[in-house]
Amino acid sequence: MNLRVLPQQAASEQDLKVYIGKNMAVDVSAIHAVRVLKRSIDARQRTILVNLSVRVYINELPDDDGYQRIEYGDVSDRPEVIVVGAGPAGLFAALRLIERGLRPVIIERGKNVHDRKKDIALISREHRVDSESNYSFGEGGAGAYSDGKLYTRSKKRGSVERILNIFCQHGASTSILSDAHPHIGTDKLPGVIENMRKQIIASGGEVHFETRMERLVIENKRVVGVETHNGKFFRGKVILATGHSARDVYNGLFDNDILLEAKGIAVGVRLEHPQRLIDQIQYHSAKGRGEYLPAAEYSFVTQSRGRGVYSFCMCPGGFVVPAASGPEQLVVNGMSPSNRGSKWANSGMVVEVRPEDLPQYEKYGVLAVMKFQEELERTCYVNGNCRQTAPAQRMTDFVNKAVSYDLPVSSYAPGVISSPLHFWMPEFITERLREGFLHFGRISKGFLTREALMIAVESRTSAPVRIPRDKERLEHVTLPGLFPCGEGAGYAGGIVSAAIDGERCADAIAELS
Repeated sequence: MNLRVLPQQAASEQDLKVYIGKNMAVDVSAIHAVRVLKRSIDARQRTILVNLSVRVYINELPDDDGYQRIEYGDVSDRPEVIVVGAGPAGLFAALRLIERGLRPVIIERGKNVHDRKKDIALISREHRVDSESNYSFGEGGAGAYSDGKLYTRSKKRGSVERILNIFCQHGASTSILSDAHPHIGTDKLPGVIENMRKQIIASGGEVHFETRMERLVIENKRVVGVETHNGKFFRGKVILATGHSARDVYNGLFDNDILLEAKGIAVGVRLEHPQRLIDQIQYHSAKGRGEYLPAAEYSFVTQSRGRGVYSFCMCPGGFVVPAASGPEQLVVNGMSPSNRGSKWANSGMVVEVRPEDLPQYEKYGVLAVMKFQEELERTCYVNGNCRQTAPAQRMTDFVNKAVSYDLPVSSYAPGVISSPLHFWMPEFITERLREGFLHFGRISKGFLTREALMIAVESRTSAPVRIPRDKERLEHVTLPGLFPCGEGAGYAGGIVSAAIDGERCADAIAELS
């Protein structure tokens, strides 16, 4: 049944039972359980309501765990498929391969999900980036320690539900099945990822950490495996799921004349507000969210001079984190713990960038957008005093093209330094951001504020290159045996869509086997 209730009623199963009992004319004592199937908040009016779709158990209890389980068999003696990368695309490809009776062998350049934490901590403490173990590289991919949001605009709703169920089977809360914007949290997701790896190994698969793909092995114009940096050779069809930050992979493919395509990205900043201010704006109350509502989110989009300007990866109750994947780079991202309990809200605020916007980079061909991205991150690094200290500016100062003589306290652990972003960032980005901010401030009173801090640079929104593949077979269009996959190949954007694409590639290989 569908309900519209007050937040305090939605927060208590007993209150829900009382409400349902009255509406159904049922004795409350006969209602043994209420399972929430879908949950969303309607904050359009002054009185905020929670929309619920629930299943009511009268004189009975649920007889399952709230999610659909998948049985994974033993594939120890089955044909091998090489999966390059242990992000969401690679992990879900491996699990799907097991379902289809194939043996996944994962090679991952970074460390396991727990050992990564030490290297990530050093970025903030010592301003040192390990090129093989950071927020982008390692088990779980870029999402493992930068949020775990599972919201997607994908229209393949059946596939999305399946992905969420698999997360639940490996330890995620079943709340992700009901929430309108599901979120595991960066504190919970590593354990879920580890359980997935344990399942892959228990079923006869292999996982090799700190093992970087050096080159694709090609025989008779077909990919037949990969060779790694330590000289090992793994033979089989290859799912290439290396993520959108593996620039060495793009360079290697380009140098070997493997067909690539240039692709647009979005570039901008992380915009950080006090969470209390976002709560006040979104919930139309000076008191903010109160006791029963979650940290508020927002989503903005507009057009400026023919390009999109929009919020990206909004993190309520979160932190801004250093996301560089190599030396002399400065990149920022956002994350939230499962309780979304910090006093800050942050979001990427980005401008669409297309290859045709970069005529000065034409000499790099299909790698033009990537080269622009690299140069901007290096410029940001220099403006951060050649450390992971991030250049930052108050939002209103940016709009007014003024220097920020002081900065608000930020969640960004390596520290921020005042810098005139409007001066040194590319004008075709800053002017569109400025127009976007003015528009967002008009439609959301209080959003354009001196309390908000812009932190540069948000540049890893998606892959700057697409690795073209056949629409049906999902193999590279000119190189059979290679299955470009996920965000790094240009076919996904976020954890869930990458996981879906991983499963699709696994299915495509199974159909050919």
